[in-house]
Formats: sequence, structure tokens, C-alpha cells
Amino acid sequence: MAHIAIIGTTSWGTTLGVIWAQEGLAVRLWARTRPEVGEYKKTGISRLQVPGLRFPARFSVTSSLRRTLTDARAVVLVVPSQSMRQNVRRLSRFLDGSMLIISAAKGLESGSGKRMSQVIAEEIDPAFHPNICVLSGPNLSREILRGLPAATVVAAESETIARNAQKLLSTSKLCVYHNTDVIGVELGGALKNIIALAAGVTDGLGYGDNAKATLITRGLAEITALGVALGANPLTFSGLAGLGDLMATCASPLSRNHHVGFELGRGRCLEEILATMDGVAEGVTTTAVTWELARHLGLEMPITEKIYQVLYMGVELSQAVKELMGAQARHELAGRKWQLSSLFRRQKRSQVEQASR
Repeated sequence: MAHIAIIGTTSWGTTLGVIWAQEGLAVRLWARTRPEVGEYKKTGISRLQVPGLRFPARFSVTSSLRRTLTDARAVVLVVPSQSMRQNVRRLSRFLDGSMLIISAAKGLESGSGKRMSQVIAEEIDPAFHPNICVLSGPNLSREILRGLPAATVVAAESETIARNAQKLLSTSKLCVYHNTDVIGVELGGALKNIIALAAGVTDGLGYGDNAKATLITRGLAEITALGVALGANPLTFSGLAGLGDLMATCASPLSRNHHVGFELGRGRCLEEILATMDGVAEGVTTTAVTWELARHLGLEMPITEKIYQVLYMGVELSQAVKELMGAQARHELAGRKWQLSSLFRRQKRSQVEQASR
């Protein structure tokens, strides 16, 4: 019987597997070794911290990649972004042309600056490229497992492929929309983690809701500016993979990235915070990758720059905040190498021309 294959014993990978199996889909999750399989069976569900939760009957875990992928309808990659390439290399020989290949990771590759769909494409047969999809949205695992309503977006360059993935992945607990802006959906999911770090800092410092709302709004403008520069549709960042994910991650204490920022704001050092966490805060690496991208493009991203300085250059939070708030304000869509203000001006000219006809 055809099934969904999941690569990655992460909280999000486990969550997706559980809710799909609860809906009656067969799910096979891959763990790297037999000892890891045994440990996962004992502790994997408890790490999700949902009382009374059990692995569904149609959910299984194995250390065999062949068994995991043979006859799969889709393979969903839910691994840390920095291990994506390594994992795809291992499974690439088991792929076939009928299988959807879905990235649910939210990060950018260090060194190359590439999105996860780009990394996947470089490691698999080019004939399978049309089947690459990305999944992203405001999806906090613990809320979804508690049966609370949530939505997400699956994107592929082909609308047919995106619709096929949407149909397969939709459940009564997770409403799946579709999109064809792969770049925008991926960047929204990755870059929002940087702003979540900053929002956590704001909460840790006790700066209040006005400051936090300002930060989130300006952060969305930064995300959109970089997205447009890299070829994304600006409207995507007003959707679930942009504004939706940004709001959830910046507001919720369930967010790892918000947690890191919050603890930084309270005075703890980054190394200490990361050492005590269960799971990866993708925003830490994504900040460095995005900072390099912005430098390469000559793009102005002040929030990203200040978070980078705090994380990697030892700049004091108080100094970073002072410099950020002291920056000269301009039109809120303006910035060095931003295309947002020009898009806005073209739209206004079009409206004026239409009104005069």
C-alpha cells in the first residue's frame, strides 16, 4: 500500500506523521540507526509534551531507507537545514518519478545561501525536479497535536503538482493551501526566524507591545525586500508563509527562535541557551546566511544586521537597539536596493492613469 515517507525524527516530522496517520494514511518515518529507532519508540512521542498522545496504528519507524521509500507517494524531508544535503544524497537512489519530494525545513544552507528546494534539486535526478514541493506556514507542533485548528501552504512550480500535494497532505486538523511561488514560501519560512529572534529580545527586555509590533512590521518589510530581490512574488509575504508564520513565531513561547531571543534579552549567552535546548533554532544560522546574502546584493536589512552583530560580533543588545531606533526614518517601503518603493510607485501611476481614462 502506498504511504507517506518522513525523513527526520524532529518534533515537526513526528507531528506531521502522527496527524497523517490519525487521518488513516500509512506513514513510515526513517531514523538513522536501529538504536535510534529503539530510543525514538520509547521517547519520541513524549518529547512533544502532549499528555495522553500515542503513536497511531498506521505510524511506523524504521532504520531502512529502502523500506521507508519503496512505494511511497511522497517523501517529506523534515531535517535541520544544515543536514538537508547529506540526507538527500543518502535517499536519492530510492526516488522515482511518481513520488512527491517535499521539504518542510525552514532554513538556508550555510556557505551557499541556497534554499532547501535548490539543495534538493542539486542532489537528485533532474527528471524529478518538477516533483519538488515546499511546505511552510504558522505551524506550532504542540497546538496541532492538541487538535487546534491550523493552516499551512504547499508550493511547487507546477500548479498541478502543488494541488496534488495539497490533496494528499490536507487533514481535519491542518488546512493546506497551495501556491506556485516556491521562492516566496521558502524565504518566508526561513527569514521569519530572524525576526522571531529579535521579537524574543524585545520581550526579554520588556519593551512592550508597541515596540514588538513595530519590529514585526519592519521585519516583514525586510523579508519582502529580500524576497523580491531574489524573485519572489511580494504578495506571498502577506499570506500564511509570510505574515502568518511571522506572527505565530514572534508571538508564541512555543517558538524555539523566540525562546532564544527572549533568553538573550534576559542576559544569558547564546552558547548557554543553545546547549540547553531540545531541537534546532534555525534562525541563528539563517541570520548569518541572510546577512551574507544582503551584503552580496547590497540590500539594506537593518534588523538582520543588528541581530547578526549581537549573535556573531559581540555587540551589546542595548547598543544594537539604540542604533536601530536611531536610524533615520524614510518612506517605510524605501531602503538601499529595495524594489518595494518602485513597485508601489508603478502601482500608483497605473491607478492614476486608469482613473484619467
